[in-house]
Amino acid sequence: MTKKTLNNIFFLAGVACVVVMLLTFDISFSELWFHLCTAGYWLVPVIGVWIFIYGLNALAWRAIIKGNTDPDEHVGFWRIYKLTISGYALNYATPVGGLGGEPYRILELSKDISKEHATSSVILYAMMHFFAHFWFWFSSIFIYLALVFIGDLPINTTVGITLGAIALFCMAAFWLFQKGYKGGLVVNVMKFLSKIPGLKGWSQRFTERHRESLENIDKQIAALHSQDKRAFYTSFFLEYMSRVVQSLEIMFMLLMFDIDCGGGVIGYTLVFLHSILILSFTTLCANLIGFLPMQLGVQEGGFMVSIPATIGHSVRASLSPQKLIAVGFYVSLICRVREILWILIGIVLMKMWNKD
Repeated sequence: MTKKTLNNIFFLAGVACVVVMLLTFDISFSELWFHLCTAGYWLVPVIGVWIFIYGLNALAWRAIIKGNTDPDEHVGFWRIYKLTISGYALNYATPVGGLGGEPYRILELSKDISKEHATSSVILYAMMHFFAHFWFWFSSIFIYLALVFIGDLPINTTVGITLGAIALFCMAAFWLFQKGYKGGLVVNVMKFLSKIPGLKGWSQRFTERHRESLENIDKQIAALHSQDKRAFYTSFFLEYMSRVVQSLEIMFMLLMFDIDCGGGVIGYTLVFLHSILILSFTTLCANLIGFLPMQLGVQEGGFMVSIPATIGHSVRASLSPQKLIAVGFYVSLICRVREILWILIGIVLMKMWNKD
């Protein structure tokens, strides 16, 4: 099967998923249009901020590619930017996010650099993407505690247990990532697959045929962490900052509902910190149930729970719990529309400026 054929398969799969999403939307299109008109000009920054988020993602991936390839191999930023948007479009649209976007990125990037370097670069970036996620969730614990300290958020036994569980979960993930970065990941994953009924024979045959390539990919993964620490930490910083910038999307929507915590520098700072907590809680829920396309239902529930749970005392005094839940639903609705729009952009980009 040629690379062009595989590209067409990814393209058609993405189109099919978008059609299914549109046909299974929870509300009518007339009601959806009404809500979008209500949002008005706020849609511009909500959608536009993703230009910068994907830019940070692309820069993080480029840092890994530059630190993981030979000097004579080169991939331009705009090509990486295009593959970043298209890869995330497939990840959002397909079940078990990553089974669509990552193979597509490897397929396309191997047109620019060797297949081994393309594979290891994509795996390293996927690892970095999740590694930054865990640090974002972990640091959000301290943001919550800081807001508790100034009397803006409550603390009780349930909240304490939840924060403790998240901290343990993140620290366990840090340990696993450390082992993966030091010793590689691919060979161990194939060994794990060989223990699953139904995959044992295939994984053993695949490992035997490609053992040298798999071991080389693992060596490249370990080398970036141990030898090129500048590329590693540059990529990590950019990926982490992309989550921080993403919080602006939620902040814009909270401001749209006049939730400004009193306004001014202090008020807007509090709104931004609450937006970080809302994004952190919602993405944690969505990633724990990542086998649903676009995390259907999970994202909506995450926003409707996280906004009432992480909003400050001053806002709770002026808005009822029912109103805050309604705000959560509306925020999730706008985010869903933004996702569909960027999925469409990513799918269109799959057919533009392609290399043979």
